[in-house]
Amino acid sequence: MAYFAVKSLSLRYGLSARVTRYLYFTVAALLVVGVLIVMGRLPAQFILAPLGLAATFLLRALPTLLRLLPMWQMFKSKLGSSGTGGGGNKSTIKTKYLVMELDHDSGDLSGNVVAGEFAGKAVTDLSQQQLIALHGECASDQDSQQVLEAYLDRYHGQWQEKTESGNGSSAATDESVMSVSLAKEILGLEDEINKESIQNAYRSLMQKLHPDRGGSEYLAKKINQAKEVLLADLKQ
Repeated sequence: MAYFAVKSLSLRYGLSARVTRYLYFTVAALLVVGVLIVMGRLPAQFILAPLGLAATFLLRALPTLLRLLPMWQMFKSKLGSSGTGGGGNKSTIKTKYLVMELDHDSGDLSGNVVAGEFAGKAVTDLSQQQLIALHGECASDQDSQQVLEAYLDRYHGQWQEKTESGNGSSAATDESVMSVSLAKEILGLEDEINKESIQNAYRSLMQKLHPDRGGSEYLAKKINQAKEVLLADLKQ
C-alpha cells in the first residue's frame, strides 16, 4: 500500500526519479520503525521525541520562514529562467513561418524563422522592430502570427504600442485541426503515453503558461487542445 501510495504521489505531482527514490526510502524507514515499535523492539519515544523536536523547531522558525519565502521564490524564478540548468522536456510548435520550442522547466520560448525576409534567423537574435516586421509578414498565416504574438507578449510587453495600428493582436479564431503526433510534440511526450503522463505534462505546462500567470492565451489553448486530442485517442 505504501509503495502504490508513493507511486501515485509521484505521478500526480510529476516528481523526478531522484525525489521519488528519497520518498520511497523515507516511507520504508518510517514503516520499519513503526513495525519495531508495534513489536516492542523500540520504545515509542524513539519516533515521538524526534517528531516533537522537529515540530517545536518548525513552530519557532515559522515566522522567519514566512519572511524568507518570497525571497526564495524570486531566487528560484530567476534561476529557472537563466537557462543554465540541465535539459528538460521541450515542446515543438511548427507553423508556416516559425519553428518554436517551449522549455517545460523554465517556460522559455525560442526558435527559428523558416520563411520570409528573416528566414534562417533565430527569433532571439531579432530586434523588437524586426519582430514587429515579421509579425506583419505572418498576417497570411494565423498560427504563425499567434505564436509570434505569444513570444512578443512574453519578452516585449509593450510591442503593440509600436505597431501602426496600435494593436497587433490577431482577432481571428483558431479552428485548425490538431493531429495526435502534433499533440504529442506540444506536450513533449514520447510514443508510449497513458492518461497519467498526459495529465502530468499538461499540468506542468499550464503552471508556466496559464494566462493568469503571464502566459499566452494562444499557447494555453493549444495545450488544452493537445490534451483533449490525446485523451480522446486513448479512449478510442
